[in-house]
Amino acid sequence: MTARRSAGLLLFRRSEQGLEVLLGHMGGPFFTRRQAGAWTVPKGEYDPDEPAWEAARREFREELGVAPPDGEAVPLGEVRQTGGKIVTVWAVEGDLDPETIAPGTFSMEWPPKSGRTQEFPELDRVRWFGLDAARTVIVTAQTAFLDRLAEHSP
Repeated sequence: MTARRSAGLLLFRRSEQGLEVLLGHMGGPFFTRRQAGAWTVPKGEYDPDEPAWEAARREFREELGVAPPDGEAVPLGEVRQTGGKIVTVWAVEGDLDPETIAPGTFSMEWPPKSGRTQEFPELDRVRWFGLDAARTVIVTAQTAFLDRLAEHSP
């Protein structure tokens, strides 16, 4: 079986406190009360015939409801998450007001085995984090992207 693949954009900005990254809190009932491991780079799955860069830009728009920023794309490579999914990410410098997002949604049966389908936001909120704070909340495998961004942007 081929591993599932996701692509995403890690938006970053420079502030008086140093580098900050924009992360999204995963929507849906499983992550409602969680912080650690519940924040992610805005990303999504794509088919093998779609270029990863195009998927990353499409998913940014779908997950946040705003156009992806223009600017130099810094390739941060890929990681394999615990479930086996391979995630490829680019960093792009820009700014975005978290209040402007209009997240996409997904449907799932909830509660389990109830026969009822509910709709949930892909990301229920987004927030800017300094790199140290981001490391405490981001999906564990994705910390590699923070390290690679720090190496690229001293």
